[in-house]
Amino acid sequence: MAGLLGAAAQAHGQIFLCTDAQGHKELTDMRRNASCQLLDLPGAITAPPARKTPPLSGAPARPGIQAAGTPAPAAGAFPRVDGAEQRARDLDRRQILQDELRSEEQKLAAQRLEFNQGQPERQGNERNYAKYQERVAQLKDNISRTQQNVEALKREIANIR
Repeated sequence: MAGLLGAAAQAHGQIFLCTDAQGHKELTDMRRNASCQLLDLPGAITAPPARKTPPLSGAPARPGIQAAGTPAPAAGAFPRVDGAEQRARDLDRRQILQDELRSEEQKLAAQRLEFNQGQPERQGNERNYAKYQERVAQLKDNISRTQQNVEALKREIANIR
């Protein structure tokens, strides 16, 4: 309700609280009858802020989009990294990815052990067979997701120069 009040206050500037004959209350942007009271909403914006720069050719300005006629930055304007620093960064990246890969492979081994080739041991709270089946399906999904993570990490490591 408060979000609607804020949005309406920003869009129209005035909010009225109207009460009908049955006592039902309604928030509106126009005075419908004498029972409507103008609400004083602190922080309400009555008009949108003025534009700082007009858009080019009638199109709205969008962040991250280069306007037509604006020159592209020169290739030399981008920061350059020397070869030794880039190799050090690549080695750090490779080490981080390999550590993560080892972690995911250990996680996968533990999940497969718990899954027990599709016949995990029943737990005490799984007297109902449906609960057991739900846990088995969840284990299967977790194994699949972890396998995908391992494959993605291997691909990422292979792509490092």
